[in-house]
Amino acid sequence: MNNFSFLEFSFVDVLDIVVVAFLLFYLYKLVKGTVAINIFLGIVIIYFMYQLTITLNMNVLSNILGNFISVGFFALIVVFQQEIRKFLLLLGSTNYTSRKSFVRYFNFLNLEEEQIVQLDLTLFVNACENMAKDKMGAIIVLERSNNLDFVKSTGDETKITLSPQILESIFYKNSPLHDGAIIIKGNRITATRIVLPVSESNSIPSRFGLRHRAGLGISEKTDALVIVISEERGDIVYIKNGQFQKFDSAEKLKRTLSEDLSL
Repeated sequence: MNNFSFLEFSFVDVLDIVVVAFLLFYLYKLVKGTVAINIFLGIVIIYFMYQLTITLNMNVLSNILGNFISVGFFALIVVFQQEIRKFLLLLGSTNYTSRKSFVRYFNFLNLEEEQIVQLDLTLFVNACENMAKDKMGAIIVLERSNNLDFVKSTGDETKITLSPQILESIFYKNSPLHDGAIIIKGNRITATRIVLPVSESNSIPSRFGLRHRAGLGISEKTDALVIVISEERGDIVYIKNGQFQKFDSAEKLKRTLSEDLSL
């Protein structure tokens, strides 16, 4: 019977597996759709190559790979800097004393998400197009799984059902609310006049201004999606995971938003 002792599970073993499953799940959510997932796969391949060289007694190659893996922890911190920052920000912005917040972050079934009215993509994209034609500058943040309460506190929290008229009135240049970003969760505007963290990246094209830097900054720190409408050129720029995208048609933007928001 001792041969089957490895099949015996205690409560601690089950808890260990569940915790690891949670960590892997949220690690996947952080790197999903980014170049980080390819880097992660590359690291896994190198590790298996290292184990194979040890098994085959390939001393030279195993020593090279072993030295690489020995400093791998520090390399991971550098390579996954943005993802680690997002994860720590997620933990720091979560109120664990609230059961509602706990369910929001650690619920595989997303029960709370089902109660939120989904974003009307047709209405939203058409409103963005109209503002772009009128060269109405705007910065719109679409909240996803990462909580944005830490930036909502910089502006005014609201509960406004989304409509083209509301969006255009907020970003009308003489409106008291046009200065700053808005946050949308589901089909509601949850905050206005938000001050976003500005990106310090040196790779931002010179034609982009402060709105684009602010949009890039929040997308580097969270998984939020950002729409920036240029007041000078009337361009619609889509920002995700610290990357800029421009679309030549509303249909492409709508399709991308649908995929990223899982609608």
